[in-house]
Amino acid sequence: MEIQGHRGARGLWPENTIAGFARTLELGVDVLELDVALTADGVPVLHHDQALNPGTVRDRGPCRPGDPLYPYAGRPIRELTLAQVKTLDAGILNTRFEATQTPIPGAEVPTLAELCELVAPHDVRLSVEIKTDPSWPDIETITVAAVKVLESYGLLERVRLLAFDWRVLGVARELLPGGQRVALVEPDTLDASWMAGRDPAGGLIAAAADAGATMLSPKRVMVVPELVAAAHARNLRVVPWTVNDPAEMRRLIAFGVDAIVTDYPDRLRTVLGR
Repeated sequence: MEIQGHRGARGLWPENTIAGFARTLELGVDVLELDVALTADGVPVLHHDQALNPGTVRDRGPCRPGDPLYPYAGRPIRELTLAQVKTLDAGILNTRFEATQTPIPGAEVPTLAELCELVAPHDVRLSVEIKTDPSWPDIETITVAAVKVLESYGLLERVRLLAFDWRVLGVARELLPGGQRVALVEPDTLDASWMAGRDPAGGLIAAAADAGATMLSPKRVMVVPELVAAAHARNLRVVPWTVNDPAEMRRLIAFGVDAIVTDYPDRLRTVLGR
C-alpha cells in the first residue's frame, strides 16, 4: 500500500516546491506526485495549472524593467520563459489550507531538473503528471522534454507518467514501453475528447487499458469495490485521489486500492500504522 504525497504534501507545505518536497521526504512517503508544465523556452517546470495560479504563486517583480508580459501570475506558462517564471514566489500560504499549511516565503517555481537533483539520492518514486488537455495539438513536445530530464538523472525506472489527457499515455507507451502509465480520470473527463477518442460507454477499465494505462487513478468519489475488482482483473492498479479524511482512507483501503494520493501523508501514515 503506497503513500503518495500530493504535490509534495500541499496540506502541510506549499505545493510543488523544492522545500516542500524535501520536508515531505523527511516525513516519509513512497511516491511524490508532481505536475509538469513547459515554458516558452522549453524547460519543464513544476506547477499544477497550465496558467500560473494566483492562489499558489505571487508576483515579486518583472524579470526585466518594462516587461510587457508582467504581471505573470494568471498567464499560461507556455507563454513565459523560465527567467520570467522564476521571479514568482511559490511559497505563499494557500488559503484553502490555511489552518494546516506552513508557508515557505521566497520558494521559487522549480524546474523538473531541480526536483530530480533532490530526489536522486532517496528511495522514492515519482508520479509525474503531464499538464495538457484535449485542445493541445502537440502533446509530444512536453512529454519528451520531461522524459529527457528524468532520463538524464537515471530516474526512469522510478517514474510513472500521469495524464487526464489520455493521448499522453500513448506517447509514453512509445517512449517507455516497459514504464508505468497512469490514466487519471474524474467525472468531468469521462469523455472521448479526454480519453483519446475512446467511448466511455464501452467501460472505463477497458478504455484505460486500451489507451496504454498500467494504473487507473480515479477521483475518490468514483471508487467502489466493483471498480477496484474490475481494474485488478485487467492488471490495473487503482490509485484514488485526493483522500484527506482518515475514515475515507480506511474505507478505500478496505476496498483493496493499491495506493492513496493525499495532501496529508502524515495522516495516512497514522492510518497505516507506520
